[in-house]
Amino acid sequence: MSTDLGIPPIAIENRNLVEQRLKEVHEGQGVPETLTVEFRGQPRHIEVIDMPVNQLFYNPGTHRIRAQRSYDPAKDRALEEDAWSYESQEYLHYLLTALPADPNKRDPAFNDLMESLGEHKQNEPGLITRDGILVNGNTRRAALAELGVSSIRVGVLPASCTWVDIHAVELSLQLRPDERRPYSYINHLLALDEQMKLGRPLSDIARSFRTTSPACERDVWILSQLRDLVQRSATGSISLRLMDFEEAKEKLFELYRTYNKEHGKNKEKADLLKEARLAAIVLEFSKTDVRYIGTDFQARFLDPRIPESVKPIAAAPTAVAIPGLNRTVQAAGAQVAAARALTDKVLQAKAVQVAGEKAVPEQLVKASQVYTGIRGIFEESIEFAGKDHRLRKKRQAAPDRVTDACKDLEQCITDLVLARGNGSLDEGAFDDALIGLRTVMGRLAVEAAKSIPLPGEGVTWLRDVTGGTK
Repeated sequence: MSTDLGIPPIAIENRNLVEQRLKEVHEGQGVPETLTVEFRGQPRHIEVIDMPVNQLFYNPGTHRIRAQRSYDPAKDRALEEDAWSYESQEYLHYLLTALPADPNKRDPAFNDLMESLGEHKQNEPGLITRDGILVNGNTRRAALAELGVSSIRVGVLPASCTWVDIHAVELSLQLRPDERRPYSYINHLLALDEQMKLGRPLSDIARSFRTTSPACERDVWILSQLRDLVQRSATGSISLRLMDFEEAKEKLFELYRTYNKEHGKNKEKADLLKEARLAAIVLEFSKTDVRYIGTDFQARFLDPRIPESVKPIAAAPTAVAIPGLNRTVQAAGAQVAAARALTDKVLQAKAVQVAGEKAVPEQLVKASQVYTGIRGIFEESIEFAGKDHRLRKKRQAAPDRVTDACKDLEQCITDLVLARGNGSLDEGAFDDALIGLRTVMGRLAVEAAKSIPLPGEGVTWLRDVTGGTK
């Protein structure tokens, strides 16, 4: 957002006060406090002054609460119309003190900041324009205001500062590695998206965000998926908001990795996995549970447990005949359409639940029934998928250990060659180790014979070389 948001109503008064305070700093006897910021691509040393807390204005364009502004659409619209009104500034104050994932609740991190400021005072200065707009330190200003502190230390940006500069400076300060309170994940995504819209190359954005281009590509993909989910959740005037996905960061990371891996093999299966995992994320399953959802989850575990009364109405699938078998199967994409329809049903039910009092009681009751019913189906399906995963893991445990032992023995051969070259082999210890190997292999042969009724070539060899039980 690089839109010009105007200036506060007391901008002239603030400019005069700033000039007066800067003059006092220049005429003072001591060494003035300065702050270094990146301004228009260059480091700039700026003076720090004291300003009255109640004369400074929260930055309506701050990235810190960009997603949370949608918490109250009416107040957000009022903020868009007049960002400097008392009501708009109070709304910004409220959001700065609220939990990013759930603005209904107070943010414990804000309470910790208040406690720190109350005990240790202000360690780092904020940053303002000469009009009195906070570029950095919005949350600190909110905490000082609630503590009843009358003044705040702030650096002052040059008089030529524009709204483009304000957004750029805020972002550069926030992305410093020593920043104590990072943006919430959704606000991080929106800040990155803003830079993309400005036409900056992805490699430049990655450097600014102190990350990698692949990580930025992942975040762009995730934001695209979240915006799609918000659109699909709409039912009448009610829909989910981006901020409703604040706590899904790690699950979305894993979804991106898994989806990309499967997409290269089979796009339709990858899309089925994506829809099932997105539904599970909206249903608030744990990261461990979501991991059990693979490409076969829909067909093997979920579909057989969905009653006809719950299945959403999707576009009628076309049938494709299998030559010579007198049978038909669904055309490619029909399964994905059905999966999307089920995810949409979950999204819309969740949107009504999140809306709370804004939805009519009948809507809430119906949405709760749909949400609870589908969650129960997913819970049972994930339970069976988890059991299947653990069973397959157990089946692979013994072969995997033999494979690892083979790799160790190959390394042993290399070590023997090197030891022979420099005469460092402990022959006695090596002989003792081989005796231990013979004992273990004998026991392995006995258990393999008991476990495998029809032995193959490998088990037969093991039995022969160890004299194991037939």
